[in-house]
Parts: sequence; C-alpha cells; structure tokens
Amino acid sequence: MALRWGVVSAGLIASDFATVLQALPRSEHQVVAVAARDLRRAEEFARTHGIPKAYGSYEELAKDPDVEVAYIGTQHPQHKAAVLLFLAAGKAVLCEKPLGVNAAEVREMVAEARSRGLFLMEAIWTRCFPAVDALRSLLAQGALGDLRVARAEFGKNLTQVPRSVDWAQAGGGLLDLGIYCAQFISMVFGGQKPEKISAVGRRHETGVDDTVTVLLQYPGGLHGSFTCSISSQLSNTCSVSGTKGTAQLLEPCWCPTELVVNEERKEFPLPPEENKKFNYRNGMGMSYEAQHVRDCLRKGLKESPVIPLAESQLLADILEEVRKAIGVTFPQDKR
Repeated sequence: MALRWGVVSAGLIASDFATVLQALPRSEHQVVAVAARDLRRAEEFARTHGIPKAYGSYEELAKDPDVEVAYIGTQHPQHKAAVLLFLAAGKAVLCEKPLGVNAAEVREMVAEARSRGLFLMEAIWTRCFPAVDALRSLLAQGALGDLRVARAEFGKNLTQVPRSVDWAQAGGGLLDLGIYCAQFISMVFGGQKPEKISAVGRRHETGVDDTVTVLLQYPGGLHGSFTCSISSQLSNTCSVSGTKGTAQLLEPCWCPTELVVNEERKEFPLPPEENKKFNYRNGMGMSYEAQHVRDCLRKGLKESPVIPLAESQLLADILEEVRKAIGVTFPQDKR
C-alpha cells in the first residue's frame, strides 16, 4: 500500500524530494498534495511534479485527510511551527535538518510527538545511504578494533547564498553543514554524550558563524573533531580510526557513494535517475530516506532506529553548546 505524502514548502529541497517520490513505485509512494504560503507557487510546484492538490497555506494541507505523512522542507526557523501543526493534525512527520534552531525547539517537538504517539524523524538523509549502512556494519563487527578518533570536514563557499548568511534565518555553517559532521561523529561513537566540548570560530560580518572547528571528548578517551565553513571549500570527508584500521567516507560525505576501509575502496552507486533534474548533488539518494520512512511507518514505529529522537536532541545540544562557545546567538534563542 502506498505511503501518501504531503509536501510542505515549494522550495529547492522540497522539489528534489518530490522528484524522488515521483520516481519511486506508485504502489509504495504517492505525493497527494503540496502547500506553500503563496498559492501560485504551490500550484506551479504541483504542475511541475504532477501533484493533484495544491494549497496556499500549511493549515489547509494539515487538514487534508488523504495526507498520511508530511515532509517539511521549509527553512529551519519555520520547522518548529510546521512540525507542531502537523503533529496536532495527527500526521507523521519527516522534517529537514536541523530539526530545530536550538535544543529547546527540538525538545518541544520531540515531547509533542511522543505525547501524541506519532512518528517524527529528522531528515538526516546521510544515515540512510548504503555506504553508511556498510560502515555501521563494520563498526558493529569490530572490524576497526577499539575506536580512537573520528574526524569530519564539510565546507563550501556559500557566502553568495542569501539564506546562508542571514542571521534572522539562523544561517551559518553549524546548522547547515556542521550538523552533518556532528551526526557522523555521534553515529560512530554510538550516540554517546560528549564529556567535553571545545570550539573556536570565525564569525561572518552578518553575525552568523562562518568557519568553526570543534573538539569533542567522549567517555573512554574517544576523540571527535570537525570543521565546517560557509566561506571555504574543505575536503568534505569523514573518517573513523581504531586499533585495527581506518574507514573513510569520501567526498561528498553528506551523501556518500564511496567507502574506503584500510585503503580498500567500495562503491555504492545511486539508484538510476532517469534524466531527473535535481537542485542538489546526489539528489536521487533521498530515495533511501523515503523508503526508510515507509518501512518505519509500515512497522508501526514511532521513531527511526537509525535517527532516533534522543540523538536529534543530543545533536541540538552539541550544536547549541558550540554556538555558545563561539558567541553566536539567533533571534530564536530569546523566545
């Protein structure tokens, strides 16, 4: 039976997700409606993607009885209100990362989902890629021995992208790029809470974080470190090392198709794109995430075992502590 999706937002990432859903078997996924705050944009989006219903408000989509799960692709300051709206309407929710601007927002959304017994997942698509599945299996088998160090880098020059440098929209590197690095380190170290977090950062002239380097100290002497930047290109790789070797996710580490284990490289090709056009790199990889959500819902799960809500809360805590260390606050922090 097909999972019936409602797409919340008519932006670039929502367009890629709709493109992916339309490429998947209609017996498994159907996009039944889209909503934007401008009806004309929603109608144009619906025509482009062959979606039967378009709404000029998120409230109208939330009331649609045909929608089983809402995909929220708005900018992150709008995530909390949208998530709470759709949970109140009894819908399952997949929300783009970061789930919230700060830890308080994430805790509020998680508490609401749990109190209502509804599925909520932060869309950290990286964790659904086969290359990452393979890495998790290696770690579970102890193939790298006792773990010691995890490192990640994610940097691009995004200073010409208005949203990325917009303080009011909680721009900057940490929430957009750093979350990918933090989630990698958290994943390989089993979702443990760091004992100590240290950070240094450079701020952009608009007040957002520009380039940040973070050191995370975990129980047992494990060390994690990452650097993210919106003004310079970095290696965009992730690695974890133990007493028996090293595994590395090659660039693009946020949507990886190659895993190197002790210098042996293995490729994990994306599903065929069939001449689909995407706004973002490896867009067809969003299909892994969509299938994962369907699997979770068909099993009656209320959260993803791959991206559990406790870890979404932990990641929000880490990123907030880093922001405090480098002196970056956003308007949402004062609410």
